[in-house]
Amino acid sequence: MTRETVVRAIAVFQLAGICEIWGGYMLWVAIKDKQPLWVGVFGAILLVAYGVIATIQPTGFGRTYAAYGGIFVILALLGGWKVDEIKPDLYDVSGAAIIMAGTIDLFFAPEQLKYK
Repeated sequence: MTRETVVRAIAVFQLAGICEIWGGYMLWVAIKDKQPLWVGVFGAILLVAYGVIATIQPTGFGRTYAAYGGIFVILALLGGWKVDEIKPDLYDVSGAAIIMAGTIDLFFAPEQLKYK
């Protein structure tokens, strides 16, 4: 992958993650905290946007969603820190680092090293 492809892939993962985390959060508060209907509808729109945005990635479905899982974990920890005000502890950070290393390996390994 070229540097431009890597930067684009990371940007797409981040955008998809933001749509999924905040879309899910908005549905969560709309249902659990009885927020107005528009909050839940907007959350659902963000979740649909997440599904569409993820298709921009250049790899196949399985590899894209597997790698996205790692991105999701980190964004969920950061989102929980913001929303629930629960600062990630040492185990959250070390676990996220391990997951990120696996995500990078999974998604960005050179093509000639991937099993075909």
